[in-house]
Amino acid sequence: MREDILTTKQEKLARLTEAFGTVYPEQTKRTCSNAEAIASFDKFASTREAVVLVGRVRSFRPMGKIAFAHIEDGNGKIQLFLSEKTTSTEKLRLFVENIELGDFVEATGTLFLTKQNEKTLEVTDWNILGKSMRPIPTEHFGLQDEEEKLRRRYLDLLTNTETRELFIKKNIFWQTVRTFFSSEKFLEVQTPVLERIPGGAEAEPFVTHHNALGQDFYLRISLELSLKRLLVGGYERVFEIGRVFRNEGIDREHLQEFDHMEFYAAYMDMERGMMLVEKLYKDIVQAIKGGMVTTHGGETIDWSKPFPRVDYFSEFQKETGIDLSDEITVDILQRKADELGVKYEKNYGKGRMIDTLYKKTVRQKLVEPCFLVGHPLEVSPLAKIDPKNPRKVLRFQPIAVRSELGNGFAELNDPADQRCRFEEQMKLRAAGDKEGMMLDEDFLEALEYGMPPACGFGMSERLFAVLMDRSVRETVIFPPMRSDE
Repeated sequence: MREDILTTKQEKLARLTEAFGTVYPEQTKRTCSNAEAIASFDKFASTREAVVLVGRVRSFRPMGKIAFAHIEDGNGKIQLFLSEKTTSTEKLRLFVENIELGDFVEATGTLFLTKQNEKTLEVTDWNILGKSMRPIPTEHFGLQDEEEKLRRRYLDLLTNTETRELFIKKNIFWQTVRTFFSSEKFLEVQTPVLERIPGGAEAEPFVTHHNALGQDFYLRISLELSLKRLLVGGYERVFEIGRVFRNEGIDREHLQEFDHMEFYAAYMDMERGMMLVEKLYKDIVQAIKGGMVTTHGGETIDWSKPFPRVDYFSEFQKETGIDLSDEITVDILQRKADELGVKYEKNYGKGRMIDTLYKKTVRQKLVEPCFLVGHPLEVSPLAKIDPKNPRKVLRFQPIAVRSELGNGFAELNDPADQRCRFEEQMKLRAAGDKEGMMLDEDFLEALEYGMPPACGFGMSERLFAVLMDRSVRETVIFPPMRSDE
């Protein structure tokens, strides 16, 4: 900040402090919000009842012996009118000479309608509530750099109404999820963020140290294994909305920490699980978009239609020529990847290679909302085997605009089978795959006490980002950022 600007602000701060005793009072005498004043304008204007309004100064026009300003609180904006007729000469001069954009004020007065038909407060008295010691970016000279908007989000929120509206809609998004599951008789719970063994997803975890217990813990990468333990404990329907952490790269769809929801319903099969998820998604779209049609990257998406089922094996063979029903080796998959120009790591196992090819071929063709079903066993270490085809599992994924928008399973509840799956994952970790799952003995012990058949499903705020046609990072209020130094 330029030294002359700071000096000027400090001088105004000193004058305001001398006049009011403090520029940062503890409380205000506000009688209503700006929005409430405007909504009840006729009543206040006809009775000439005095009201006390507060807010940040967003515009200021001194005009000799009168002045106009707009103040904005969290609910709305209203115009102030100051003149020597109603405001003392000293208070008017103090306002005109020392108040700037960004300052917070409390204004007392009566409401009237200007010649331009603007609802306005005629100020009889005012007080300072807080001084802005840095110049606030204006509409025309705001934050231009996208990285700066994310790094200094408070200024983006302050100067960009669209950004503020975005996070109001995000609140509606999660409230819709919460209301939906409560109406479906699910119990909302909170499970630990710190885990001895991270599980429930294929992702590299963050590590932290617990001083009191003298041991390392992992930040959870999923909510799954804790919620399944609750099914063992006797709850029939549970869900959680919570933060998860994955030490992976940043792109349009991935972030290291994000809000995630998972539900688990005992005695619910996969088909009923898909019906429940489709209903949830349609409720969400309606709640935050006000209709069932959205746009993404210039494409129009209709969420009102029934979500069709897309078979993984059939589409994979169509796009790659490889029949996953056959005995397929890693070498075959790598040669196909080389042929298609798909990048992969040399230590990828069969499951990771299948998944990598699928994401670059099959998924790129899935634009309208659908459910991908019939996944190969190798890419689904926590799902039940399909009794009709032992090479497949009972898993479903809602997909739209080429993005995976959730993940559901007929949950594996055979402890012996689960142990074998964990052991295969541990072999991948030993070979260098940091995202392979760890063997969790405590979870296996819980399964040995018996878990009922269940459907489980998880979704993150990626769905919200897709519906708003934004990157995930843009839809997080304060995303993790590289230092600007």
